[in-house]
Amino acid sequence: MLMADRENRPLYRLARLYGVEAAYYDNTGRLRVAAPDPLLAVLKALGAPVQTAGDVPGALRERRQKLWRRCLEPVTVFWEGGANHLGVRLPAATAGDMAQCRLELENGETQSWSFSLAALPVLRAARVEGVDYVLRQLTLPSGLPLGYHRLKLRLPGRTAHTLLVCAPRRACTLPAGTPGGRIWGVFLPLYALFSGRSWAAGDLTDLRNLLHWVETLGGSFAGTLPLLAAFFDEPFAPGPYTPVSRLFWNEFYLDVTRAEELKHCPEAQDLLYSAAFLQELADLRAAPLVDYRRGMAAKRKALELLAHCCFTGNSGRLAELKRWAAEHPRAQDYARFRAAGERRRAGWPAWTERALNGDLREGDYDPAAVRYHLYVQWLAEEQFRALAASRDRTPGRGLYLDLPLGVHPAGYDTWRERAAFALEAGTGAPPDPFFDEGQDWGFPPLHPERIREKEYRYFRACLRHHLRYAGVLRLDHVMGLHRLFWVPRGCSPREGVYVRYRPEEFYAVLALESQRHRALIVGEDLGTVPASVRPAMARRRLHRMYVLPFEFTGDPDRALRLPGAGTLACLNTHDLPPFMAFWLEKEKNVRDRVALPLYLHRQGCLEVPTNNAKTVLRGCLRYLAASRARLLSVNLEDLWLETAPQNVPGTQEEYPNWRRKARHPFEAFSRMPEVTEVLREVDRLRKISRRKPKDQAEEEK
Repeated sequence: MLMADRENRPLYRLARLYGVEAAYYDNTGRLRVAAPDPLLAVLKALGAPVQTAGDVPGALRERRQKLWRRCLEPVTVFWEGGANHLGVRLPAATAGDMAQCRLELENGETQSWSFSLAALPVLRAARVEGVDYVLRQLTLPSGLPLGYHRLKLRLPGRTAHTLLVCAPRRACTLPAGTPGGRIWGVFLPLYALFSGRSWAAGDLTDLRNLLHWVETLGGSFAGTLPLLAAFFDEPFAPGPYTPVSRLFWNEFYLDVTRAEELKHCPEAQDLLYSAAFLQELADLRAAPLVDYRRGMAAKRKALELLAHCCFTGNSGRLAELKRWAAEHPRAQDYARFRAAGERRRAGWPAWTERALNGDLREGDYDPAAVRYHLYVQWLAEEQFRALAASRDRTPGRGLYLDLPLGVHPAGYDTWRERAAFALEAGTGAPPDPFFDEGQDWGFPPLHPERIREKEYRYFRACLRHHLRYAGVLRLDHVMGLHRLFWVPRGCSPREGVYVRYRPEEFYAVLALESQRHRALIVGEDLGTVPASVRPAMARRRLHRMYVLPFEFTGDPDRALRLPGAGTLACLNTHDLPPFMAFWLEKEKNVRDRVALPLYLHRQGCLEVPTNNAKTVLRGCLRYLAASRARLLSVNLEDLWLETAPQNVPGTQEEYPNWRRKARHPFEAFSRMPEVTEVLREVDRLRKISRRKPKDQAEEEK
């Protein structure tokens, strides 16, 4: 179809040079071709010099020249044990020139050498706008250590640079000797977890108690939704997947009572024990839904007093905070950003040009607000360190954290790391059976070239922020390592197009950071997934997701597809109905009502076929626990047959997304036999030698 469109062929060629897919196959197999105007808009967002179709020929010439004038790629990946080759683009006329290389290793060591360009093998030649170019192959010394190194190539009249990512071939895996070779954990959003000591919602102490409880039952991890910084003056509850920053924590989840300053701050003590404050906490605790604004207002009153006591006191705590702030200058920058936003009562796109461009000065913010935001981030780091202290860096143990795909368009990251984002577009998803019009998620995508030019600095910082404390890290929408669906500003999601990224570079960074932090990586690979994604995940040892409702076939002979070893298995996600709601829906269909219990019985997971929801739930968990899946996550709400979801995609005011508390407090469900007995059985099945289901044994024959 594209070949037949002669008039737009130059536009399609330009799109290809920028990594834009002018057409894609939707989930029904139908080819969808992008219209010229959205293509032009995406190209413009990528930096192409185009306004109209008339600009395309000139933009094509400029793009070809730029690509061939790029001597070295901004980033080069060397896989451990592989060849250390990289391409060097040069004008053919420079063939006889001498060049100098300087290799700066991450540990500070350097190596230098000289060579003749003519000695490098030619891989390819091209003539661009009357100039002959060649692509030559440069081989670097073997045995380079794992890490981030920089290569500087000096040529007559110019210097080129590239970041060398020397990466292990695979991300971190479970250690040898793990009982059964498989682990399990539980999932519950932290805002939904509450206890008798909680305020408006669960906090980091509640999460620590949950993790300790899971470990006493034999489990390895406790999972929750993103715990990142949020705006609390939004028209709706703060969504965990549009944080202010992926580099800072949400002080809403701090345990105020664990702050050391409370012992020496009479003003805060008076507040916390006042009748009015205690009544406010009682009201917040009793509410069935989380009230973020009221809860954060109460917590901020206390935290502001504690911050003031810290900064005005003479204890060693202030010295500790100052040392931490000096080691984390970005935290001070973030604190000024939040304080400036609070003073202006507007997001950064509405600021003055100077402030908008990253230049904040005294007078732009309240110094007390800066001290508050710096203090709460320091406190958050303390409480996360304490939470993860018992983890002993064993892969898969401790926190299972969630790294969202995007950030708030008016948040800190898009302000300070603006070059990393394409602000003239949104990220979303194409039309599918769930959303006929497609989706625009409201946050800008990463710019595929500029993040490379910045050596993936922002992506690496986001990973490290989480991996310091996580035993398992889930990547939201892992397809974003390969391509993202861009919706140009002013266009509908139906007019969106896919933009490609450099997956090998992302995977190299992931593998290196995963190994360094000894953490497992899970990729959320649900929805429309290109064919190349899952093999790439398997090759680099990222765990896929096996979500039972998506693996249900309705066939009595094989009602469920088999979980693979490289998967995290679960009954649902935060975007799906709980198991009970899933089963109530299946009960409406006679075939479905019979297929699953019968299949589970044949696999030895049910004593007799039955439609009893609690029994079928336990059968499904037995099936997953005995499977090859290395990771199993149990949604705690499933164990007491919850029917209400935590989030209904596509809704806003009509459903209380991200606000519903769990039906039972921690003190209650941690002692419920229907919870503890199931988890103990899961633990037993996970730790014994894996029993192959009958259909798997037959398949392997």
